[in-house]
Amino acid sequence: MLVENSVAKRIPESEFEAIEAAVRLHPAGCTARRIALDAGPDLPFRTLQYRLKSLVEAGRLVKEGMGRGSRYRLPATTERTEAQETGGDAGDDASMPLSEASVAIQNYLRQPLAARTPVGYDRGFLDSYRPNESAYLSARERAHLEAVGRPRMAEQPAGTYARRILDRLLIDLSWNSSRLEGNTYSLLDTRRLIRFGEEAEGRERLEAQMILNHKDAIEFLVGFDGDVGFNRYTILNLHAMLANNLLSDEAAAGRLRHIAVGIEGSAFLPLEMPQLIEECFDQVLATAAAIRDPFEQAFFFMVQLPYLQPFDDVNKRVSRLGANIPFIKANLCPLSFTDVPPSAYTEAVLGVYELNRIDLLKDVFIWAYERSAASYAAVRHSVGEPDPFRLRHRDALREVVARIVREGMDERAAYGHIASEAEARVGQADREAFRDLAERELLGLHEGNFARHGITPAEFEAWRRRRTAAPR
Repeated sequence: MLVENSVAKRIPESEFEAIEAAVRLHPAGCTARRIALDAGPDLPFRTLQYRLKSLVEAGRLVKEGMGRGSRYRLPATTERTEAQETGGDAGDDASMPLSEASVAIQNYLRQPLAARTPVGYDRGFLDSYRPNESAYLSARERAHLEAVGRPRMAEQPAGTYARRILDRLLIDLSWNSSRLEGNTYSLLDTRRLIRFGEEAEGRERLEAQMILNHKDAIEFLVGFDGDVGFNRYTILNLHAMLANNLLSDEAAAGRLRHIAVGIEGSAFLPLEMPQLIEECFDQVLATAAAIRDPFEQAFFFMVQLPYLQPFDDVNKRVSRLGANIPFIKANLCPLSFTDVPPSAYTEAVLGVYELNRIDLLKDVFIWAYERSAASYAAVRHSVGEPDPFRLRHRDALREVVARIVREGMDERAAYGHIASEAEARVGQADREAFRDLAERELLGLHEGNFARHGITPAEFEAWRRRRTAAPR
């Protein structure tokens, strides 16, 4: 708790959380001016200074330095402090605290390939895991992730939170997941590609394809029809979307592997028998589906799916997006891999492949989730609570607007369609409100929000051109 006085008690807790979220974006510390920029314009700078003082006094922030050069950072927990003392660092621009075990994994993997022991797939690594008895994440780690990742919102149907931030999630996760595969698109390039269909000049076509595949896959997961989960339908189709137009064998998209594969730069040799691959694939899904804790569920999938290598390629991408399934279903902040250095992620996965050691991947997972949750905290404070009427009629609204766009209806036909659908789908007491909402949704449709109706960029562009060309 904060300082025990009547003034502090009247300050909304959300203000303190927004400040902590802004500080969390800068693990090495940041100035009050930087916090003011990240926390948003609603908090006057003088008020921010008082809030910072209260947070420091309560031990929720650490202040370093004096005057204008003072920097603020989050206090390290005992576990993270011990990790920092080992000297672990993820490299690049972001400092990632690593445990002693993680540093040992890095040291082993940084030996020449010839000095590392060739190893094959160990079925026992999967067989030894018992859902809700075994645990890759400790109870303390799971509780910490729940605390940073749970939005303050009333209980809502599965997928509500992800749909509320869908426009942001499409760009963040598509860019970061593609970046971890060596994609050279910038964040701005990715935004333009997703929102306007504009490919960046001087880049390979496959890079645009990779990002657009992510967009399709994320929309598939966030669309959440009740069948999405750790099952063959979801994971095979997720692979088909992510691998679309990227594999030499087009039939391999969404199909389990029938060929032998190797891992570049690794001493790991994946399974080769198709029957055994399928058997282990089904076991990974059944085990993941049985895990009750969403964070343990997500991390288990990130460990075991790439280790099995069930597909010809694109396995890690499937694991990263698949890890978001429990977060979407539980209305938790998604995992968008914000700021994760590619080298740290690659070594973390190789640590699982060659050593069956999860320590480094766990450090990456926890740090990545903390960063992702912090980046969505500002969005969380700005979106507010959802309109219950809109939420109740979400599916009907989505279908009505999508049909108008896809069929290129003119204004008169569109309003007639809305009226007839309202009569067919909605009770009499709600019809007028539904018509008003659908008409406002249609009038407010633009390049930044059409995806939430399941409309493709090509469909939206064709509709926009017809609408612009139509006589007034």
